[in-house]
Amino acid sequence: MEDLKDLLPVEAVRLDVRAADWREAIGAAGRLMVETGATTDEYTREMVANVEENGPYIVIAPGVAFAHSRPSPAVLTTGMSWVRLAEPVEFGHESNDPVTLVVALAAKDSAAHTSAMASLARLLGDPDTASALAGALTPEALHAVLTGDGAEASDPSAEPEPSAASKPSATPEPSAASGPRAASLHKILTVCGNGVGTSLFLKNTLEQVLDRWGWSRFVTVEATDTISAKGKASEAVALLTSREIARTLGDVGRPVKVVQDFTSTAEVDAVLRDTYDV
Repeated sequence: MEDLKDLLPVEAVRLDVRAADWREAIGAAGRLMVETGATTDEYTREMVANVEENGPYIVIAPGVAFAHSRPSPAVLTTGMSWVRLAEPVEFGHESNDPVTLVVALAAKDSAAHTSAMASLARLLGDPDTASALAGALTPEALHAVLTGDGAEASDPSAEPEPSAASKPSATPEPSAASGPRAASLHKILTVCGNGVGTSLFLKNTLEQVLDRWGWSRFVTVEATDTISAKGKASEAVALLTSREIARTLGDVGRPVKVVQDFTSTAEVDAVLRDTYDV
């Protein structure tokens, strides 16, 4: 699997980019992937069309949009770009607007970039690293933080100690009343429009929470798209997604839980507690 350093070259990082609206912001991120040989211009149009069709669910956290579309012939190789905007723009998201950062992904398939997504989810969810990224003065300095080559970079493999507010008073023991039974493996689906981008962010954040709880051996998490999720819903305990995708899913016969900030372990912790009545 390719990691963040493989997929996001420093040449695909731009800072203080001006964009009049969300389409121009995605366009700026798309052009960088064209310039670095990851995509053709058609993929940029596909990313814009994804938002037009599915809404601003790609705004995964306050100020952060994760632009992407399905794997297509317009993707030449899996790659990413990073655009920090000079002025924030509105994407139309109910709680996470305005956006100051657009990260774009072009994926050849749904598997090669999962390691990079795990790293990026942890980096954006860590306050110290997020602050270092926001304060980086050059693409080279920002890239060093992202790839762990800078002194200010946090170790993405190190998990911060949960706060008293977000950590269970005691590690929950799986039981019939408050958690998955040891004899069975429960499944939770994380869902986005395409199954290769934002759903992976949410999957990685959920897996961090499950690891902290000691429930990873009892609950498996699968990232998927809206069409596949409807067919797989009967296999799942719950589906976690954005408000926009929840509307698209409708009633699938299983609880659909809305998460606003896909990088927030505290919010996902609360959703998991509600799901299992912990």
